[in-house]
Amino acid sequence: MSKGLPKRSEDYSLWYNELVKRADLAENSAVRGCMVIKPYGFSIWEKMQAELDRMFKETGHTNAYFPLFIPKSYLSKEASHVEGFAKECAVVTHYRLKNSEDGKSVIVDPEAKLEEELIVRPTSETVIWSTYKNWIQSYRDLPLLVNQWANVVRWEMRTRLFLRTAEFLWQEGHTAHATAEEAMDETVQMMNVYAQFAEEFMALPVVKGIKTENERFAGADETYCIEAMMQDGKALQAGTSHFLGQNFAKAFDVKFATKEGGLDYVWGTSWGVSTRLMGALIMAHSDDNGLVLPPKLAPFQVVIVPIYRGDEELAMVSEKAEELMKELRGAGVSVKYDSRDTHKPGWKFAEYELKGVPVRITIGPRDLQNGTIEIARRDTLTKEQFELDSQPISTKISTLLDTIQNDIYNSALKFKEEKTTEVNSWEEFQEILESKGGFLSAHWDGTSETEEKIKELTKATIRCIPIHHREEEGECVYSGKPSSKRVLFAKSY
Repeated sequence: MSKGLPKRSEDYSLWYNELVKRADLAENSAVRGCMVIKPYGFSIWEKMQAELDRMFKETGHTNAYFPLFIPKSYLSKEASHVEGFAKECAVVTHYRLKNSEDGKSVIVDPEAKLEEELIVRPTSETVIWSTYKNWIQSYRDLPLLVNQWANVVRWEMRTRLFLRTAEFLWQEGHTAHATAEEAMDETVQMMNVYAQFAEEFMALPVVKGIKTENERFAGADETYCIEAMMQDGKALQAGTSHFLGQNFAKAFDVKFATKEGGLDYVWGTSWGVSTRLMGALIMAHSDDNGLVLPPKLAPFQVVIVPIYRGDEELAMVSEKAEELMKELRGAGVSVKYDSRDTHKPGWKFAEYELKGVPVRITIGPRDLQNGTIEIARRDTLTKEQFELDSQPISTKISTLLDTIQNDIYNSALKFKEEKTTEVNSWEEFQEILESKGGFLSAHWDGTSETEEKIKELTKATIRCIPIHHREEEGECVYSGKPSSKRVLFAKSY
């Protein structure tokens, strides 16, 4: 199998697009701006989904489902919310088709116009808060901790597989609370859940922070986020958690009877991650040979490839392979045995390297005689001969998978740290941004005007105000005005 991938150093964007397609993750569909997630890619998303769903339920959340269609009037109820999404909305205006006069096609029936247009879900705050009005009457109904796994549509003009498509998959949590403090605790908790998932499962180090007013979610009082660094020096927003205050409760008149006997609006949050995480996973770890997948999210962690000539040797090798698979699966390791006779071993090696399978085991007749197998790591492309009687194969592979997971994380962490630079002048800001890229830690005067001007001149945005920033007096890198802390700038996806 010839991978023939472009090199990251020569054309990172082309490398990414080709890798997504050739590794069987996704492809463009016949519908403009939409993608088909292929089985191998969807297997990775399913693993992400399963782990996140487990983490959500451990923090007390339950799943529900809300309509795909949202009445246009709902979006009008929260002014900043509709302004934030108006340019991305797909609108349903009619409910019926009919045959054309010549009978050769179908047309929209002009008599079937909806009384009120429906918006195809760009996000669900409005339809969910209209529902919560019926669910919440008393403090006894709170907190309400609900999550939804769904698809959304945001009509993007320039798309890229996983990173930006007109339709994508995500989860969106929507919670209601009796006090501002409870809602803020929820907002921060979910940011931390996302960070834990990114670091423990995706092997992706992130910066936790708060968005500026310019970058805040439309309709929120505060937006918390996790930001990751990709190998081309651009940042990627990997998850957001929003403190909604009482904005949507007031818009949809969601009140509750308090313990003290009064009546108050509830406090809300929303939070979400999407299939954009697939893009982050690819760009953070993969190399010129293909995908590099953290073992915890790989569709299968180990592939066994037999080396043989003829049915007799295949039968002997397969017997040993079945024995190894049984032991590995008993230890919780996912394994695939590729005994296809339609492809040669070299072709298979290239395929599984391209698809990022963490560990490859090779067994041939000579290995059977010597009591050995060959073990290859995808992340380092190194191989070793392993003596089967030296220790249980399950112990060896389980330990190796943990090592690979940690090594991939540490490699990404080292890269993020190397790509984070403190800058103290406008000249230095521009030079480092162009020559090195990455996160630029710089003083900012706190004004939207300065933020917008820097974005206009350099295409760099404030990714976040880091949660763990240190108070430090200084001068804004652009305006020279006083500043009390540094923020992180970067070009981004």
